[in-house]
Amino acid sequence: MKMPLKSAAVLFTATCAVLFAAIAKAEDPYLFFNWNVTYGTIYPLGVPQQGILINGQFPGPDIHSVTNNNLVINVFNSLTEPFLLSWSGIQNRRNSYVDGVYGTTCPIPPGKNYTYILQVKDQIGSFYYFPSLAFHKAAGGFGGFRILSRSVIPVPFAEPAGDFTVLIGDWYSKNHTVLKRILDGGHKLPFPDGILINGRGPNGTSLTFEQGKTYRLRISNVGLQHSLNFRIQGHNLKLVEVEGTHTLQNTYSSIDVHVGQSMSVLVTADQPPQDYFIVVNTRFTSPIITTTGFLRYANSNRRASGPIPGGPTIQVDWSLNQARSIRTNLTASGPRPNPQGSYHYGMINTTRTIRLASSAGRVNGKQRYAVNSVSFVPADTPLKLADFFNIPGVYRVNSIPSAPTGGGIYLDTSVLQADYRAFIEIVFENNEDIIQSWHLDGYAFFVVGMDGGQWTPASRNGYNLRDAVFRSTTQVYPKSWTAIYVALDNVGMWHLRTEFWARQYLGQQFYLRVYTSSTSLRDEFPIPKNALLCGRASGHHTRPL
Repeated sequence: MKMPLKSAAVLFTATCAVLFAAIAKAEDPYLFFNWNVTYGTIYPLGVPQQGILINGQFPGPDIHSVTNNNLVINVFNSLTEPFLLSWSGIQNRRNSYVDGVYGTTCPIPPGKNYTYILQVKDQIGSFYYFPSLAFHKAAGGFGGFRILSRSVIPVPFAEPAGDFTVLIGDWYSKNHTVLKRILDGGHKLPFPDGILINGRGPNGTSLTFEQGKTYRLRISNVGLQHSLNFRIQGHNLKLVEVEGTHTLQNTYSSIDVHVGQSMSVLVTADQPPQDYFIVVNTRFTSPIITTTGFLRYANSNRRASGPIPGGPTIQVDWSLNQARSIRTNLTASGPRPNPQGSYHYGMINTTRTIRLASSAGRVNGKQRYAVNSVSFVPADTPLKLADFFNIPGVYRVNSIPSAPTGGGIYLDTSVLQADYRAFIEIVFENNEDIIQSWHLDGYAFFVVGMDGGQWTPASRNGYNLRDAVFRSTTQVYPKSWTAIYVALDNVGMWHLRTEFWARQYLGQQFYLRVYTSSTSLRDEFPIPKNALLCGRASGHHTRPL
């Protein structure tokens, strides 16, 4: 018998109260969230469509936390289909079971709930969460996720007068179910209908500043496929943080934010008191889609006027040079009191190189996308559960090659294995005419190089081995490559994917199995006792934490 939502919420609150009383003396605080996921009618581009709301909100509520906080997020799925939330950039140390993607976590059935237990261990910065199944991301269900530094850790800039989440992304006026049918039918998505700023279309969003004060904007591109440029009329943007890394504080008139990326800029209200345009437009597209919002001065009585400020051209050189200028601030502390740049990654020899090339094509008459010629198909059981319960036949280790083959696209449940504590190089090779964006769950990595043309071992001569930015999402420009260094210090099954969501949905993804034979809790947490079980894992029993 299904418990009514209200009764379940009361039970959850009581349980949390008991749990909180038991752990109140623990070193790291616990934060509790109770979310109800529903459908609702939204009008982001002025026409009604079905959206996904969290506690009635679109976008969903922000998560505000502090380094090492433990987060208990109870999610009630009031949709008519299974649902999962994932946490972009949150590393889930030693615990890929709660990563919130189908390769590691069973979906929450309709009318049921699941409680995610996360710790933002040794992290700071700006991130977001999003739904990972069934093209739900095209309907909403996303929100900001910030991790503040502990009070004893210095931050390399004065405390701002305000701190705003700014979620930007391309958007379709069609329901996500229609878009999913297009993809399931073997076709590409059409061009998007607009761009949203915090869930609103043109002129629908405003931020209010007081003259003379400085504010922090945490900008995330939560869209489906397009890089975006962000700028504010008459104001400079001082970049201070990218996905948990304090950066050199370069000042830009506008900044590119590629799909899946997050960053923080400081903006000072140093202009005459009036309203100013906030402008966001697509990059490297024809036509260009533009949307606007407003920066309002608290003492303003004048509307924004004049032409909206122009952005960079369609050429990639400007964006590439800006990307190269984003580097780690070696004098700043990270989540711990030692300088975040004290990890001399450039002095460590890599033990392995993995080269990844994307491709597009048709398989059995339908559009598919691939990595190293393999187009991922989900198994009937989450891969991490198959590992834990030793269920054979769910996937094969190294079912994707570690270098491009040049062959045609084929289907498989692709898993690449790598050794725990290895220090590896991954090269993303883009032989297509579009910009791409890649993300690795469970990790941040050093973006050591990017350039046009074909990567060769000689390309390493141009790597930044001193202060490369440390992040979890990186872009790869058309006919170009990007190289990253990764310390594989997080055991688990981790999702490596394109952030272009239609491509991800149609196969441009795989799982990196970071493996050790050790069963020590120092290396990996056991399966959570509340883990949902599905597929061939149904009927098994988890052991308690």
